[in-house]
Amino acid sequence: MIRAGLIALAPLCACSEPEITAERLIPDYRGVRTSLLDNDLVQFNVEMTNALSTQDVSDYAQCAAAGYTLIRGYGFARHVRTNVNEEGGVWQADAVYTISPSLPRGLRTIDAEVEAANCAEKGIPTV
Repeated sequence: MIRAGLIALAPLCACSEPEITAERLIPDYRGVRTSLLDNDLVQFNVEMTNALSTQDVSDYAQCAAAGYTLIRGYGFARHVRTNVNEEGGVWQADAVYTISPSLPRGLRTIDAEVEAANCAEKGIPTV
């Protein structure tokens, strides 16, 4: 009788968390799509896997914004909003920034040159 009880519980013990391997800890940046919404308003859609949190994908979007700002010949960006979604291990962010040649008003501004350098140091691609 004890043996039958152990067999019945065996399937419950076979379940385990997915193994965390080195490959799962290395972010896979899958690309950026930009859309110019207005002369100074830009939308960035980024996609990645192996993010550890929503902050990772938000950082990727900010790095994309910094790179794009520099490509357009501007020096600064201001964060408007970021929406993050994860489905099946694929993380996506939809972020909007304004870009400008001078420091814009607001609390969530970035110096594009400084941010692009930080991104390069962290290994996060820009546009």
